[in-house]
Amino acid sequence: MGTRDLLFLVLICRLAWAGTMESCAHRCGEPLNKAADCQCNHQCEQHKDCCEDYEKLCTSQEEPKAMEVETEWEEEADPASNLYMAPNSCHGRCHEAFDKHHPCHCNSKCQNFGNCCEDYESLCAHDGFSRRSDAITKDELLTISEKIYKADTNKARKEDIIINSQNRISPSETNDQVDRCPEPLYSYVNEELFSKPTYAAFINLLNNYHRVTGQGEHFSSQQLEEQDTFLREIMKTAVMKELYGFLHQKNRYSSEQEFVSDLKKMWFGLYSRGHDEGDSSGFEHVFSGEVKKGKVSGFHNWIRFYLQEKEGLVDYYSHNYDGPWDSYPDVLGMQFNWDGYFKEVGSAFIGSSPEFEFALYSLCFISRPGGVCHLSLGGYPLAIQTYTWDKVTYGNGKKYIATAYIVSSTN
Repeated sequence: MGTRDLLFLVLICRLAWAGTMESCAHRCGEPLNKAADCQCNHQCEQHKDCCEDYEKLCTSQEEPKAMEVETEWEEEADPASNLYMAPNSCHGRCHEAFDKHHPCHCNSKCQNFGNCCEDYESLCAHDGFSRRSDAITKDELLTISEKIYKADTNKARKEDIIINSQNRISPSETNDQVDRCPEPLYSYVNEELFSKPTYAAFINLLNNYHRVTGQGEHFSSQQLEEQDTFLREIMKTAVMKELYGFLHQKNRYSSEQEFVSDLKKMWFGLYSRGHDEGDSSGFEHVFSGEVKKGKVSGFHNWIRFYLQEKEGLVDYYSHNYDGPWDSYPDVLGMQFNWDGYFKEVGSAFIGSSPEFEFALYSLCFISRPGGVCHLSLGGYPLAIQTYTWDKVTYGNGKKYIATAYIVSSTN
């Protein structure tokens, strides 16, 4: 292992980024943590404050210790893992983690438990997809992410955005809820960017949601058309053409129409994080932001942050990470208050186009659903964590996006 690889792994461990207090990763069986948004011990079921991935990570047939020592940066056991297939088949599911909601399983222990899917032998004997060439490898992810990075001609230029990052804090201080930055994060943004078709279509979507979970979302015909307009505009860009071409080559989608239809469902399809039916979606959570149990959840978009800060609704407190890029897009890990609610660490690209973020998060969700996705942008490594929404599905067992966010980079 080279020096760069070792540095990357050390930095990933140091950067305990957005979502760590919203997930049971590394936390199964821990005592009550009052600073966390949700809990990961047996009592959480009684108190109804378990994290959304508690059942998946902490109640499987695997030994609890194996779950606890898993690391977010660990190499994926199976590069072909893809939960986008029928739950009764192992197509795209070879070596996936145990999920008690599935009627049959496709991991190495299913034969011991006698609960393998009928096609386990035929599909998983060769490590994944029915055709080995369909698997998306780590090297392919590095290559396609660089192509997407180079294709983002709609990104901000250096002179389009002036950031005033001010005070940087240590990871141990991220939950202090102390405003250490008297000035706004954004000193200047060239708002001519927002007149570009993809930016304008994206911004039109941001105020279509109730930010507090538990309030059902009900879209008007105009708001539904705004979703279609956004997808139509981003599909005109070189960024999304690169993504579709890659996924088409890997036999994930047979046509652009099928691809766009699936994007709409996985990102905009409604499910319930609270008590009301259909109160959340992947797009709302990741890009617009939500409030759950008195804390900010999601909210990983620079445009949304800038617009809310401009209105006086976001108060920038500090940052604990600034990426290595000397041009846009860059990456920042921030602490902030959103109209009375605190975000301990919110990671976000800065200066990227809407299609760029949408493409990378979609790429990682499709190729590494529920896992860490290792990419390369301008020669620098970057990792994105995604989680699937496992309580309901669409189509033939396909899963919605629960969240997607940057978990690490390098400096």
